[in-house]
Amino acid sequence: MSVSVLTIVKNRADHLAQLVEGLRRSIVPPDELVIVDMGSVPPLTAPDAPFPIRLIDFARPGLPLAAARNAAARAATGEHLLFLDVDCIPMRGLVGEMCDQLSKRDALICAEAFYLGPTDARGAWDEDRLKLSAMPHPVRSFPSEGVKEESNAGLFWSLVFGIRRQRFLDLEGFDDMFDGYGAEDTDFGFRTQRAGVPLLFKGGAGAFHQHHDVFDPPLQHLEDIVRNAQLFRDRWHFWPMEGWIDAFAEMGLVTRAGDRIVIQRTATTVELTNARRPSAF
Repeated sequence: MSVSVLTIVKNRADHLAQLVEGLRRSIVPPDELVIVDMGSVPPLTAPDAPFPIRLIDFARPGLPLAAARNAAARAATGEHLLFLDVDCIPMRGLVGEMCDQLSKRDALICAEAFYLGPTDARGAWDEDRLKLSAMPHPVRSFPSEGVKEESNAGLFWSLVFGIRRQRFLDLEGFDDMFDGYGAEDTDFGFRTQRAGVPLLFKGGAGAFHQHHDVFDPPLQHLEDIVRNAQLFRDRWHFWPMEGWIDAFAEMGLVTRAGDRIVIQRTATTVELTNARRPSAF
């Protein structure tokens, strides 16, 4: 079975280089890597690798995450798809293990991500050494090997996951009505569950998540989060991303009015500066 690795990128050339390096070291190399460039400045150039790489220009305002992932899937030729966020470094066994599991199971399969510190993988790196310092996610629990079914579709994450290409197309991919950042992956998880496709968490080889600063709460995505949260609420009748929405409300950025959220103001420069911190998870 053939497998396409897919990633979407905007201004993360250094992270992309390490993702490609991880794929170079794969026990089972991908049949191709599809890179969707969402408007990097300067535009990306395709890196050298011992497997085919296709670079797709998908310049759009903001971060069109759902639409960009769909564009990557449409361009892919593999029977199996392995989506990797650009800040992920795949372990050497990930591609082969994911392909093996997808050959056996028509499922949505998340692999485990391990979080690196600020000085890890900032140049030459060794996978076994990274394993000694990388931290697992505190909420999502993965088996040590094999797969286990996860009943909570809300725990699906798009960081590193696999799915059969035909199944992805049958599901019509991510809903690009979720424009920009937030909730598009949670919606996909619930739509997949509604279609009767199991969500599986895979142990064994996963990916290393490269360290970078984040905003907590993500004030720079306020408008996207509010718009997408409202769309999700209208569809599924509960709120996603409630921790972020509550934080926005405490800061006076939004108010709730019944089943609606209203933006009162955007974040100040000082608030943005204070919200910036190193990522933990």
